[in-house]
Amino acid sequence: MHKTKIFIADDHRVVIEGIKSALQEHPEFEVVGEAVDGLQAVELTMSLEPDIVIMDISMPNLSGIEATRQIKELNPGIQIVIYTMYSDKEFVIDLFKAGISAYVLKDDPLSDLILALKAVKGGGTYFSTMAPTILARHMEEMEEKTTSKNSFDTLSQREQEVFQLLAEGKSIKEIAGDLFISPKTVESHKYNIMEKLQATSIVDLTKMAIRKNLIEV
Repeated sequence: MHKTKIFIADDHRVVIEGIKSALQEHPEFEVVGEAVDGLQAVELTMSLEPDIVIMDISMPNLSGIEATRQIKELNPGIQIVIYTMYSDKEFVIDLFKAGISAYVLKDDPLSDLILALKAVKGGGTYFSTMAPTILARHMEEMEEKTTSKNSFDTLSQREQEVFQLLAEGKSIKEIAGDLFISPKTVESHKYNIMEKLQATSIVDLTKMAIRKNLIEV
């Protein structure tokens, strides 16, 4: 039986030993090496050429994030399974961009790590329950920013001025006075702005202004 070669990178020996112990019950996996810091992980991975690297994020000398980037650049065929206590949005997104195949939290049962390894071994991916939610929200935010940017560019100079003042909470009358135009003209600009930006309320406009750093909160 062909065995899937596993490399473990974690700065806690107890974690490494725990994983090795769990893998003994799964003969399809073979641990071929281990490292306790990021630099060592990259160097040994390149020489041992495992199929899968189980990678922690927080490690001395070189973080798991940077070690993952370097490994994927040097040998894209090696699959990375992140095994960490961190569920921060930035970590998940950065590692997803780096090309990881799985993200498992140490708070999850160890059996989840085994499931991740089996999924990756079969050419699939595996993410803890929190990761898909974080990634989905990130994609929504990126789409919102793109839509907002493209739509905002369609506003005329005067509409951008009115947009800014509306987002700051000024009334139609106040805006008319500030810009030396009639309230009716302001209402017309407001209607056009709402339609172009697909906004349904002043609250929507304010959120867009905050995302574009036009107003402070």
